[in-house]
Amino acid sequence: MFVAVSAPSGTAPAIEADPTPTPRRRIRPGALAPYLYVLPGVAFLILWTYSPLVQTFGLSFYDWNLLPTSPKTFVGFDNYVEVAQLPELHTAITNTVVYVAAFLVFSLVLPIVIAMLAKQVQGRMRTFYQALIFVPFLVTPVATGAVWRWLFAEQGAFATVLAAIGIDMPNVFRDETLAIWAVVVIVGWQMLGFGVLVVAAGFAGISPEYGQAASLDGAGNGAITRKITLPLLSPTIVFLALMTILLAAQWTYPIIDLLTQGGPTNSTTNIYYLLYQFGFQNFDAGISAAAGVIFFIGFGVIALVFLELQDRLSFYDN
Repeated sequence: MFVAVSAPSGTAPAIEADPTPTPRRRIRPGALAPYLYVLPGVAFLILWTYSPLVQTFGLSFYDWNLLPTSPKTFVGFDNYVEVAQLPELHTAITNTVVYVAAFLVFSLVLPIVIAMLAKQVQGRMRTFYQALIFVPFLVTPVATGAVWRWLFAEQGAFATVLAAIGIDMPNVFRDETLAIWAVVVIVGWQMLGFGVLVVAAGFAGISPEYGQAASLDGAGNGAITRKITLPLLSPTIVFLALMTILLAAQWTYPIIDLLTQGGPTNSTTNIYYLLYQFGFQNFDAGISAAAGVIFFIGFGVIALVFLELQDRLSFYDN
């Protein structure tokens, strides 16, 4: 600090330093506690998510066959150009869109219907029905693939039932038309319980007083559902739609790997399985990394659009 000292008239006052030191601001030990709690999570997030992401982006500009003894060759944007011209990429994107559209039925439409029907059941039976639907979500993909392989086999349960009524069922997993729908049924059956659980939680957050007040004014069950229940459920619907779009390819990957390996003739492959084929079957890390960066940017744009539209698409009762 500085203080002014009086000076003779006609001269400017002299400025002298104040010998009193300015106290320093001390950081209380307790103020660092919140940051210490989140430090392990942030560290693992950087280690397992952001660090591989940066490495993938850098690897997309090189030609490398994953062998430690093989040198990496810088190729610039050639990997991106090659990926964009691959017909397998176009097929995988088309199949991914089909998966997303089909899973919207299993993760949105059917869960809403099942949750609304479960609301009509009273007591512990409601919990029992919801738990019964949620059980497939807990089954591992390996066990799920084994069971459904037997059900769809040429001499399996479905073929036996259809043969009894005179219908010959082909080998589903070797049929270019039926294979993708078999994957949709298997994964949709497994993920249905997750959608029901989330929708049931959304229904639990809606006060029944809104419906009761509307019924007193003469509104029927259909009008209450359309104009009150579904609008108040919109945050849950937006969340499930976003999860379905972002994770549909990831949900189908283990079933595709176990049952079809992307075939026949790439009819069931998706973008996740395509990355696996590029990287670990063709041993082309550069192409796989370039495709991964493209998909990351694409899904990132979709997520940002959903986040921007969330306030417009969601309706809250507050």
